[in-house]
Amino acid sequence: MQLILAVDVSPSMSRIEQKVQRDGYVDAFRHADVAMAIKAGELGRIAVLYLEWAGPNQQTVIVPWTIVESREDALTLADSLAALSLTEGRGTSISGALSTANYLFAKSGLYSSRSVIDVSGDGPNNAGALVDPIRQVLLAEGVTINGLPISLPRTGEADGFASYEPSSLQSYFERCVIGGPDAFAIGVTNAEMFATAIRRKLVREISMNMNQVIYAAYTERSDRTVDCNMIGQLPGR
Repeated sequence: MQLILAVDVSPSMSRIEQKVQRDGYVDAFRHADVAMAIKAGELGRIAVLYLEWAGPNQQTVIVPWTIVESREDALTLADSLAALSLTEGRGTSISGALSTANYLFAKSGLYSSRSVIDVSGDGPNNAGALVDPIRQVLLAEGVTINGLPISLPRTGEADGFASYEPSSLQSYFERCVIGGPDAFAIGVTNAEMFATAIRRKLVREISMNMNQVIYAAYTERSDRTVDCNMIGQLPGR
């Protein structure tokens, strides 16, 4: 599998939330469950790229394509990620993140039977192109897009921009972002569950074990109707 972790660093993600998010991925790759899922796969290895994104013109490859086929590889990836500074930008362009992911797959020089984009975000697309056209391009190429909608309480030092009710954001990701073979979305509604949700999400998408239901912050698909083209946040946030 080629896996792109597309991580939201827009201003609606406070520095505290960004750190919790980054630490969640670091902790996940340090956990034995992720290494075990990789070894249990068809080839026993995956390729991972870590991409941080904000507005239409800000997509930053933080960790380039890295082959992970052992616990040591996973720990090295985690250490590399932990050592890097956080980035931030203006705007929330999920379409920009997906477009960049499409380019990164095309230029990877790798071959795999599965290509997966794992999109985290705390709000809908509000800048750049519409989501659906690039989403349809990716789905036509057999890419799976999974989602990690983030709806944390806006209290204390958390950023006050664009707080979304968890079921609304979950519905947006379900209807407008995720897609492809075995696509799913796992919502995060408090900081304490971040690391567990990320780890279980990675294990699920790596192993594709669809016979086991994983309940870490998982919400069943809703029946809510969502306008995928609406502007969901204040401009530029």
